[in-house]
Amino acid sequence: MHTSRSRRLLPTAALALATMACGAPARTTNVAPEPAPADHTPPVSATVAIDSAAHPWSEADVEFMAGMIHHHAQAIVMSEWAPTHGASESIRTLAGRIINAQRDEIRLMEQWLRDRGEDVPEPMPTGGGMMDHMQGAGHETMMMPGMLSPEQMQQLDSARGKAFDELFLTFMIQHHRGAITMVKELFNTYGAVQDNSVFKLASDVNVDQTTEVARMTRMLFALKLEAASP
Repeated sequence: MHTSRSRRLLPTAALALATMACGAPARTTNVAPEPAPADHTPPVSATVAIDSAAHPWSEADVEFMAGMIHHHAQAIVMSEWAPTHGASESIRTLAGRIINAQRDEIRLMEQWLRDRGEDVPEPMPTGGGMMDHMQGAGHETMMMPGMLSPEQMQQLDSARGKAFDELFLTFMIQHHRGAITMVKELFNTYGAVQDNSVFKLASDVNVDQTTEVARMTRMLFALKLEAASP
């Protein structure tokens, strides 16, 4: 009888102990939470932050985007002279394509820099895109590949008609080849072009301008052949 009664009491005792344990107040401390560290990083959109966690951008990417804004700006100025400088129909068509394509790319590059909290440069078509390199106490100013010098820009601006056509093609081939060189330098830079947007834009610049160099080379050859004909 006693054994049976003890067995009946065991579940009751266990339940009472569990109830007491659950009702006991939790042990607390009066330690204040540490304040979150100040965030000095530039604001970055959520979408860019997620993408950049997997594909971070580099300093070389930023320099490429900022530099190509200046580079494109000069090509647009050159192209905008075509209608006012007596250019042929074929040159005006080519110039219009360059303006449309490179304006769109400038907007993309500006937005890319803005989204990542980077400085967005003001396009400087005639004197922009310069890189200052310290050498002793002085500075050596070097122009980006393909950029026309102020003298070349003045020479083009002074030309009219067929003379403008020939100079435009000659200088734009130089200009496009410089952009292709900038793309190659970017792809050869360790850690660069991991960002999807940079990869796509740089690849598009390479393909588009390589194609246009081939087209302009044919146009220039035909123009010189025509000029040499009796």
